[in-house]
Amino acid sequence: MEPAKPSISIVIPAFNEESVIRPCLFAALYQSVPAAEIIVVDNKSTDATADLVRQVQAEYPDAPLKLLRQDEEQGLIPTRNFGLDQAKGDVLGRIDADSILEPDWVEQVQNAFADPDVMAATGPVLYYDMPLRRFGLEADDQMRRFVLKLAKNQYHFLFGSNMAVRREAWTIIRDDVCRDEADEMHEDIDISVHLADHALKILYVPEMVSGMSARRLEDSPKDYRYYVTRFDRTYANHKIRNRVVRAPRLIFMGVYYPAKLLRRVHQARTRQMVPRGGI
Repeated sequence: MEPAKPSISIVIPAFNEESVIRPCLFAALYQSVPAAEIIVVDNKSTDATADLVRQVQAEYPDAPLKLLRQDEEQGLIPTRNFGLDQAKGDVLGRIDADSILEPDWVEQVQNAFADPDVMAATGPVLYYDMPLRRFGLEADDQMRRFVLKLAKNQYHFLFGSNMAVRREAWTIIRDDVCRDEADEMHEDIDISVHLADHALKILYVPEMVSGMSARRLEDSPKDYRYYVTRFDRTYANHKIRNRVVRAPRLIFMGVYYPAKLLRRVHQARTRQMVPRGGI
């Protein structure tokens, strides 16, 4: 008899995400294999984020869509932690409010975690509000494979817009993950380091694809640079000195201006504009 496939929870931290939350939820709902639950954790939103989630709940009353509130602290990490703590699935998917999952995402996550040794997984992203989307997906996939090859699989980092952690692994690292009150680090890399500290296996799954917005390119050069240098501050906090881990920072900095120009051209042609926001 084939063993039962793991149940998948999807956790979505949200702060002032009214412009993107509905497409995110529809993509999470319309899956080839349904998620056991979809949890939106609203973190003190002052816009219509929570109302839009309730609207989708009313439109799909049988869907396992839950709206939770985390009002004790402002920030992604406490909101993320609250959602992961509340989730009941065997595997805890974690995406952003601007993520648009491919229709087989839950199915691919189940396949990846069919191996009981896999404790976390991540995959490539498709920038849906950029031109040449499928080319961009291939480039993103090749970049992640390249970094893995350079690091000889020693540093295998998760990507916050497209990741999943086995619930028992989250229980192990829950009290170790950094609080980062100063908001200086990449929280997804922090989780990855703590998983590695416990020798918990992280898998890169090319078929596990999530769409995400390239709205980060709307940041000023100064703000974008601060975002990218979160890599350095995260590595420094964990005393990681291997030069290989600088590759993502260099890649992100190198693509900023050409990607920003492409995005502007694309927006002008499509009259598409996704405002910045969120946690």
